[in-house]
Amino acid sequence: MKKRHLLFLPLLFVAMVACEDPLDDGKDNSTEGETPVELPDYYYAGGLLGTTHLSTYNAYEQPTEAVNNAGMYQSFKNGEALFEKVFMSNHSGVRHGLGPVYIRTSCMHCHPGYGHGKRIEAGAFDTNEMGNGCLLVVYTPDDDQYVSWLAGMPQSHAVEPFKAPVDESQIVVQWIDYVDEWGNKFDDGETYELQYPEVRMPESAIYVVSQGYQIPKAYEVKLESTIGIYGTGLLDAISDEDLKAEYTKQENDNYMPHGINPAIFAGGEWKKQYSNKLQGDGTQYPLRYTYALSRGPLQDAAGANAIWNITNVTRSDRRYHYLDGAGTYAQYSSKDPEVQAGFEEYIAKVDPNKEHEAWWNGTMEERIYAYLTAKDLPVEMSDEEYTDLMVWHRGLAVPAARNVNDEDFLLGKQKFEEIGCAYCHRPSWKTGDDEIRDPAKFFTSNNQLPRYPNQTIWPYTDMIQHKLCMINDIRTGWCRTTPLWGRGLHQKCTGSYTADRLHDCRARNAMEAIMWHGSKDSDARQSVEKFRALSKEERNAIIKFVDSI
Repeated sequence: MKKRHLLFLPLLFVAMVACEDPLDDGKDNSTEGETPVELPDYYYAGGLLGTTHLSTYNAYEQPTEAVNNAGMYQSFKNGEALFEKVFMSNHSGVRHGLGPVYIRTSCMHCHPGYGHGKRIEAGAFDTNEMGNGCLLVVYTPDDDQYVSWLAGMPQSHAVEPFKAPVDESQIVVQWIDYVDEWGNKFDDGETYELQYPEVRMPESAIYVVSQGYQIPKAYEVKLESTIGIYGTGLLDAISDEDLKAEYTKQENDNYMPHGINPAIFAGGEWKKQYSNKLQGDGTQYPLRYTYALSRGPLQDAAGANAIWNITNVTRSDRRYHYLDGAGTYAQYSSKDPEVQAGFEEYIAKVDPNKEHEAWWNGTMEERIYAYLTAKDLPVEMSDEEYTDLMVWHRGLAVPAARNVNDEDFLLGKQKFEEIGCAYCHRPSWKTGDDEIRDPAKFFTSNNQLPRYPNQTIWPYTDMIQHKLCMINDIRTGWCRTTPLWGRGLHQKCTGSYTADRLHDCRARNAMEAIMWHGSKDSDARQSVEKFRALSKEERNAIIKFVDSI
């Protein structure tokens, strides 16, 4: 579908809007005698129901038309407040229930301006810094598995008398300069720079080690940044059938050196899907979210999980603490004399009416352990609040593409497709009927959340994992293709000094991101070789295109 808008031609108007992207508002403000300009389908990145026409500092924060159509604007704004405001360690009142251990005090800490996490500077790993959306990935390199003695997303804060599982003041991040096989230089003389992060976390930074726990085998630590939240509801509206068709196509094409992750899809069938047997009935759903493809439908995906495990604020379907899988934190905290000394005062505020016998009877060690492992904790976030948060989460619009009639944009689009970038960064999808599905069975009706049926959207992702084989790469090497829509507004919306692309923010601009795709074993190697063969004008055009979509 194309929509006609008009560009004003008078010189005075051109001068006034010289600093703005053309056609950003998407409105027809034309008068008689003006020259019409057609907007292509890909201008509407989120389709007619999911596109915002703003490209201002708050472009990532806008509600979709579907939110307004469903009469959910106030619910959206309530959810927005839950995302932006800090949670507190008090045991009643607004946004209470933080802890006893936690990762951040608010979602906004990890998603500045609702976008991708910001690149952090070299030095101590400071999660109190607003915008540090980098999470620690602690794993064992011999099998690429998360360690069991820390939570999957390690916590570095605690509410007294408890102690943080990780002392982040001892964690050091370094940025290492890297020179690729081409000497960071194109044949025409243009140069670029590359850096990657390394993380050091000594055993002395691990709380349970200070209490006598023996680390069973060698571990390593990497950074993994949060991604933008906007548009995730639209990605959820892609049908399972169309998602499977893309996997099948790529498997049959056999175009990528590494193929498709066989642990997820092989022989035309799913080998791994997402299910929730704890709150739900175990129904299987295709994986579609996180770099590691660890989550299925949005209603039980990263955001639904994060509002609980980042803050450790309980809700009706999560009445237990987010702790390590091995139970080491509960075990060693319950034995800690300093924790024992402060537990009486702490638990009196959690359970003033002494409704949980196990928290009051037995030895102090038994009481602390019973509290930390309880499955019937008081509910701290109401069902209404959680619903509002998910209306907001599913209701965030995608900024419209910019510069769509610019000659450099059009050249960049052409070359982006010609050199093969569009294979993994698939430009468009058509959403399905968008029936609301929740593996946790919290949301059971289509009228509880905004929906996006039958929309043509332009996320520039195939929703599949590939390998780039970068130095100090992501854990396992498999990474889902990140949507490119709206990413060119990252610096404006987040206030970051750099563009902060790729899974650990190692790329400071789109050029660096492209060149990080070029290792000899990368699935994108051929595309990078073709990119290098382009003229400087053509390379710059691709950069403009990528920063405009």
